[in-house]
Parts: sequence; structure tokens; C-alpha cells
Amino acid sequence: MYAYTEFDRHFVHQRAAQYRDQLQRNLAGQLNDDDFRPLRLQNGWYIQRHAPMLRIAVPYGELNSTQMRALARIARDFDRGYGHFTTRQNLQFNWIPLVQSADVMEALADVNMHGIQTSGNCIRNITSDCFAGVAADEIVDPRPYCEILRQWSTLHPEFAFLPRKFKIAVSGAREDRAAIHWHDIGLQLLKNDAGEVGMKVLVGGGMGRTPIIGTVAHDFLPWQQMLVFIEAVVRVYNRYGRRDNLYKARIKILVKAEGQKFIDDVNEEFKNILERDLDGSAHIITQAELDRVSAHFKLPKGVLPQASRTPSLQAPRDATPAFKRWLERNVHAHQLAGYRAVTLSLKRAGQAPGDATDVQMNLAADLADRYSAGELRVSHDQNLVLPWVRESDLPALYEAARAASFATPNIGFLTDMIACPGGDFCGLANARSIPIAAAINERFDDLDELYDIGDIDLHISGCINSCGHHHSGHIGILGVSARRRCRARSSARRSRPTRCPTSSKPSSIPIAIGARRTRSSSTP
Repeated sequence: MYAYTEFDRHFVHQRAAQYRDQLQRNLAGQLNDDDFRPLRLQNGWYIQRHAPMLRIAVPYGELNSTQMRALARIARDFDRGYGHFTTRQNLQFNWIPLVQSADVMEALADVNMHGIQTSGNCIRNITSDCFAGVAADEIVDPRPYCEILRQWSTLHPEFAFLPRKFKIAVSGAREDRAAIHWHDIGLQLLKNDAGEVGMKVLVGGGMGRTPIIGTVAHDFLPWQQMLVFIEAVVRVYNRYGRRDNLYKARIKILVKAEGQKFIDDVNEEFKNILERDLDGSAHIITQAELDRVSAHFKLPKGVLPQASRTPSLQAPRDATPAFKRWLERNVHAHQLAGYRAVTLSLKRAGQAPGDATDVQMNLAADLADRYSAGELRVSHDQNLVLPWVRESDLPALYEAARAASFATPNIGFLTDMIACPGGDFCGLANARSIPIAAAINERFDDLDELYDIGDIDLHISGCINSCGHHHSGHIGILGVSARRRCRARSSARRSRPTRCPTSSKPSSIPIAIGARRTRSSSTP
């Protein structure tokens, strides 16, 4: 994992101190709410439907056990005893009183965490494959490139006020587990026939009300020029992206409208940056810089390759059916001989998808210390992953995970669903996602039935913003506004308009939702 330098630690503590001063002035009436709003948003603090919401950055999904225990303390001491892991590898708290928000900022800084750029029209948390560095199908480890991107984009002065939020995902494996096609910029790391590392660059992907798959902007960009090309893309977007319409401000709309002209403009800007590089101002990544960052991602202490690789795991003959299923569904191939990656399922009856209590967070940290060199990952599918598990430890890990309620063998099945918090928390939502997820979990609680159904992705979003990625599931459930649906019917039947409900409360009915969209003081 990347280890904070003294500069990094000083920076996040200074940022926490600045936020405390801003909060105190706001509470004292010296800084009005309108002026305070962008300051809190820049630190990840939203005002949602019922209470403040804090979004904490987990860069490319990596956490250590110390950080997980700190998150558990925050859940216990400041929230209502739980947090929510998101599809973008962040963690959200939904009930922290704003008067205590500065205390939480300091607690995060103590373990090298923060909420910077988890909100606002800037480059957000860089996401990646939860199996980065351990996946058996990996071509190039994406984590060093993610970290270089994180350091370059954090507080970038030119890109702090983009037309809209901007999301980047990086994958280095043959299977795209980072959903790079659905991001503003998606990077696929590759090697050519000569063994040189480069990347395919996708631009203009996204979900929301206009789902679009990203357009290939470069087939094989040399890794040294990664920051230069991304800078060119974001400059063109910053220059021409719409600022007059919130719903048409994302880069995907610009790419769709301009087509090849957008790619041509990016290439022209890219060329200009390189040609003007007379004083070294262009952000060319040197081999020394890549080596410096890559040194943080060597094998953890105590992780040593074993003598031989086990191509497939075979459970002992006397193993229970539950253990065999867990090996099949929750245990994954590893690039290191003698090791496996293990998914800790956060999908269980009685708990919203992606939620973890403070007790469960502490238990997950304990499992990471005992079985995974103190490291965890947050997956795109809202689960936790232990990336460094010895094959010989799998039986003991299974018993410990089962006792901690992490061993449900449902990974890839219907109940391993993705779901946003929906109308229970989010001020933008039209519908309540959590009750729908609970009803599905209750209906399909028989593992034999899930095995009969087979692999299937179910994604639930409480509104068109698609935080639950409903477009990309085999089955997608979307909460929509009944008022808008009624207006559509009214347009089709002009002679006989249809009356629409006016309730502002979120509906608990799947798909057909009788709620009116309400204004929110935050952006999605």
C-alpha cells in the first residue's frame, strides 16, 4: 500500500484544522450557510434528506486494518453504528451531526484518510480493480498509475471547477472489474508485442439519465504520457463542456455531440502541451518517479511465494457443503503461488447491500491482520476483499468469516446485488432502494435456489443518477418520478391530461414510484 510521507500527513492535518475553523465560524454565524456549503463539500460533507452525509475517499479501494478500525470508531462514536461502502470504493456515513464533523476530520487525518474531492466538480476518487496486484489475469499492476493520478489530480488548480464531476477508473487485467467503460476517462493498461507498457484510453463514458459507453481516444498511449493526455482531455472538457445545463454538463454529452471533433481537439491540445515542453512543465512521468511510487506496492511483509501453484482448490472429502460452496464462490485465483484472494460478503438478510456495522468493521480488520497482511480492499460490487490469504489458512479463515457473518457463499448470485442508499438517505432519490433489496434477499434466501438460477447481476438505483449502476446489470431496477411519467402520458394524450401525485415522500414500491423529485443542497 502507499505510505503517506511527512508532507502528506501534515497536509491532511492542516486541512482538518482549516475545516474546524470554517465550521466554528459557520456555527457562530460569522460564515453563512451559502459560503460554508462549498467548503464542506470540498471535504466530502453533504446535507442529505435527513442528516449530513460524509463521503470518505478510499483511493483505488485499498485500506489497512488500522484505517478500518478507525472507520469502526467513527461509526460507533459519531454515527449510528454503521457505514456504507459504495460502488466507487468510498465509504459513506449518513448520520454524523455537522457540529461533530471537524472531530471526524481529525480522526480521519490521524490514519491518513480524508474526504477531499469526494464531492464537487473536480476529479473524484481514482478507482480500480479490487484484485489489483493479485489477480491471476493481470497484465500490469494499475495501483502505481492510480497513485500517480491521485497525487497529480488532488487540488489541481486548473481542474477544481469543472463543468461537472469527473471520474477516472484504471484496470490492468484482462477482465474489466473496474467498469472503465462507464467512466469519464477509463484506462486499460496493456503490453505490446515488444513488452512495452501502454494504455487504451476511453473517454466520455457514464451512466445517469444518458448512459453511454466510452469512446476510444487512444489505442496505445505510452505510460510516460498518461498525465499529459489526461490533462489534454480535461482541458478540452473544461473549455467546451456545458455550464448552462446541469443535466448536459458531463463530458459524455460533449463527446456525443462533437464526435471525432472532440478527439481531434484533444489530440491537438496533447500535441501543443508536448511541443511547449521547453522547460519541463509537461507532466511526463519518468522511470524514476514510477519506480518511487511502485516501491510502495511490493509484496507485504510476510507474504512469500510458495513452492507450487494450486490450479484449482479441492475441498477435503469430509468438508461441509457450506465450505465447498464458499471455496467456489468467495475464493479467487491469485497470481502468487500458494495464495488466494477472498471476498467477505457484505450482502446478507437484514442489512442493506454494502453496509457494515462498527462491530463488523473491527472483525474485518481482525481478519485482515490474521490472514491478509493487514490489508483489505473495497470492491466495485460493495464487498470487502482480503488479497493475501495463504491457501493453508482457508479453512481457518472460513470459520472466522462465518462467525463474523462474512461467509455467505453468494458472490455473483442474485443476492450479491448492487444498491444505492436511495430515498432512505439521499435527497435526490425518487425511491427507496433498501426495502426492495431487503424484499429480494428475503425472497431468495435459499442458496440451493440461487445456485439453480446461476450467475446474475442485479443492480438497483433510487434515481436516474444511477449510483446503483442499474444500466449495467442483467436486471436493473430504477426509481423514477411518477410526476414525470404522468407528464409523458399527458403529452401523448393531449386531449385528456392525467393527474399526478404530489407527495414528496420517497416510495417503497419497486420501479413505479409515486414521488416528486425534491431539491437538494448537494450534488450527486
